[in-house]
Amino acid sequence: MKDGLKIALPKVRLGNKVYAVLSQIGYGYDEIMADSRKLVFYDEAKGNTYFLVKPSDVATYVEYGAADIGFVGKDILLENNSNVFELYDLGIGKCRICVAGEKDFPYHEKKHLKVATIFPNISREYFLASGKTIDLITLHGSIEIAPLVNLSDVIVDIVETGTTLRENNLVVHKEICPVSTRYIANKVSYTYKNEEIRRIYDLLKNLEAENND
Repeated sequence: MKDGLKIALPKVRLGNKVYAVLSQIGYGYDEIMADSRKLVFYDEAKGNTYFLVKPSDVATYVEYGAADIGFVGKDILLENNSNVFELYDLGIGKCRICVAGEKDFPYHEKKHLKVATIFPNISREYFLASGKTIDLITLHGSIEIAPLVNLSDVIVDIVETGTTLRENNLVVHKEICPVSTRYIANKVSYTYKNEEIRRIYDLLKNLEAENND
């Protein structure tokens, strides 16, 4: 068994986009896209092992060494304060982390807010830096409901097109940061498997350059 790279890939839609990029740089493995419930794949020809995991868990697999490299949203890295090397921005899965609420809510005048979010750490850090105090309410889905039923004044959430906000009569009050998919590496693996990890970095940069020509 060849000792190649252990690669953590996010499942579902983001995973399909990441896999397409890997295929373009010669790191594809067709069995991954087969219709099955299999989660671990070993490419005997190249010696690489692929794991399919929940997007929010990719950084954890990489940080603790179960995977050498992975592909994960910047929001996950920020929220978890992940102890990994962030090597490259793939520029896919682009969106924003924003503060949103009802259009007429006087966000900028308020010094204290009730904030509902799936990103408690990002929210806490952002509002601390902005000089506002908050009551933090952690939710796990359907965040947009919170201001509509007076659970919170505002929400902190991922915004891609803004359609869900508009359909619920909400607006963006403030953008916290942009988000996209990042290529990350385990810190120990980066030392011992540096040549292969750097090779993927170079291939990703070259692919971006070709696409921009």
